[in-house]
Amino acid sequence: MGLGTAAVGRPLYINVHNTKIKDHNNILKYKLNGVEFLNKAHSLGITHFDTSPSYGIAEDMLINFLKKNNSPFITISTKWGYTYVANFNENAIQHEVKDHSYQKLITQWEKSKQLLPHLKIYQIHSVTHESNVLENNTILEELFKIKKQYNIEIGLSTSGPYQKEVIKKACQITDNNLPLFTSYQFTYNILDQSIIEIKDLLINKKVIIKEALANGRLLSKEFKHYNLIRERLIELAQKHKTSIDAIAIRFCMDSFPGSITLSGANSIEHLISNLKAKTFELTQDEIKLLKKYTLDPTDYWEERKILKWN
Repeated sequence: MGLGTAAVGRPLYINVHNTKIKDHNNILKYKLNGVEFLNKAHSLGITHFDTSPSYGIAEDMLINFLKKNNSPFITISTKWGYTYVANFNENAIQHEVKDHSYQKLITQWEKSKQLLPHLKIYQIHSVTHESNVLENNTILEELFKIKKQYNIEIGLSTSGPYQKEVIKKACQITDNNLPLFTSYQFTYNILDQSIIEIKDLLINKKVIIKEALANGRLLSKEFKHYNLIRERLIELAQKHKTSIDAIAIRFCMDSFPGSITLSGANSIEHLISNLKAKTFELTQDEIKLLKKYTLDPTDYWEERKILKWN
């Protein structure tokens, strides 16, 4: 498992629950609290951290964290293409801006490369079906240069109902028969299992799974139409003597063995609960049971659109 830092580096994220790191109005204290959380996460066994310039000051937190945690086993993945613009204002109308331009790549890489040598994967942030970044040869050539010069993997994260199509397209981008993208980060969970249909394409690729808990929808009683799923999760949690979030995360881990499934926790209590997923395995019958609850990707993402930043 790894730790996604979206809810660590900024006070708000798209989620059902409202769990914030304290003192977000005092940036210095917020930063210190964030670094302390990263230290505690590492002490609990987290060695991979996923971040982005759009995650507030998460990259800065990780840069500080690495100054005192120089273990060669710590790996970082970060992204380019989104910028955080809310300035820690909880009432901001807009929290981040998407910009997949060449200039944004150059600007954000200058900051992100401070994470070297722990930075192992550099990703285009949230490539969607509508994006044209995979057709921009100037950007693709620059990413090939970064890949070669710094000996890191180039990847992308994707969102939306057409994640499969994005990954299929990215897999076709090569130079001298060598692929540009060798790492893929995508949403996969009990509700959106669409990526499993192209699992064979991801053989020998790095796989990072995000939103394993469907932004909290699997756990929240607010979404009454998922009550039956929650009942199954509770039953399985009782059987395995674990938490229901651990069951949902384990489903992802068992669907893509060898992948990194991200916890989105920003509290030690939640992280410890998530990490229980490492202590057991689901049976094939249990996986088959949970697979029945998949939604049409369009329905899943339409519902996600209405979730608030909190």
